[in-house]
Amino acid sequence: MFDEIICYIRKLMGKEIGVVPLHEPIFPENEKKYLLDCIDSTFVSSVGKYVDRFENMVAEYSNAKYAIATVNGTVALHVALLLSGIQRDDEVITQALTFVATANAIAYTGAKPVFIDVDKETLGLSPDKLDRFLSEKTKQANGYCVNKYTGKKIKACIPMHTFGHPCRIDEIKDICDARNIILIEDASESLGSFYKGKHTGTFGSFGVFSFNGNKIITTGGGGIIVTDDKTLAQRAKHITTTSKCSHKWEYVHDQIAYNYRLPNLNAALGCAQMENLTNFLEIKRGLAKKYGHFFSDKKIAFVKEPENTTSNYWLNAILLENIAERDRFLEATNESGVMTRPAWRLLNRLEMYKKCQTDDLETSKWLEDRIVNLPSSVIINDKKN
Repeated sequence: MFDEIICYIRKLMGKEIGVVPLHEPIFPENEKKYLLDCIDSTFVSSVGKYVDRFENMVAEYSNAKYAIATVNGTVALHVALLLSGIQRDDEVITQALTFVATANAIAYTGAKPVFIDVDKETLGLSPDKLDRFLSEKTKQANGYCVNKYTGKKIKACIPMHTFGHPCRIDEIKDICDARNIILIEDASESLGSFYKGKHTGTFGSFGVFSFNGNKIITTGGGGIIVTDDKTLAQRAKHITTTSKCSHKWEYVHDQIAYNYRLPNLNAALGCAQMENLTNFLEIKRGLAKKYGHFFSDKKIAFVKEPENTTSNYWLNAILLENIAERDRFLEATNESGVMTRPAWRLLNRLEMYKKCQTDDLETSKWLEDRIVNLPSSVIINDKKN
């Protein structure tokens, strides 16, 4: 059966020979034009018209009031945590089934992650498990949610919209609001995804997107922070540009800050990519539909968008019977030149996070043993299907 799947993927992606990438970028229209224009302007660093335009395009698309572009999604998360007042010895809840950057950004502040289980249907943080953990393991004291076992303040929660599928973010927000926990959305993988008609990343105090080379649109490397709070947006822009005070020639900085701004050259690429986002989304949903139909005949579970959502289907995924079948499939596909990958190793199993508190992570462990991502590029040869 694996051979049949490999042949189908090659035909679907229009690559009968050679390597089939997991998710390669496509540059169909104005990318070269805007890059050359940026080069000709000589404004290739953090100042230039494309940075402002890219921020405006993302803000308008997501219906966020403000957007601040950064060099990658990880630093965007770091800034969101800093502006949320996260400090050394605080705790931040997130999920163990996520890319390591989610926990790393927490660690950069000196805080410690607490890992809570995910839902099988969404692959994202489970509001039921979150509410159970907070009800059993925490108390309210002096306006803060305090971990009864560590005595530390739980100040923030970072759910992640896994593979672009929105989690039950409205329920998570209600739980966090009731306990004075700041909600920061790791929407790195979910540009173009909506929950109950509202774009991911716009439910919390901050949302963060990534534009790495393997994302649905790319700036080469890049990220962005979105927020509806004008003051927070101004502070985000300030500390991502070394906190330099505005002046025509003097260099005055009013606090220790970061050189985290997205270069104009990368933003030029992003502007051209944003112009094609709607088309990319349409192609990816078509691809997901074909995968879903194919695997229904093979009795292999295909991960579909959850109820009440519109997913960007960034990375398509299937669920195999067990870890042994998963590993056989990974070996067969990758040996044949068709790139597939498992889900991330659960973060609490990584050396630097082994001592972090978790709940039972029952569903996370079940998914870790079964998830495989399939080639999901927007480059599709429809003439052969």
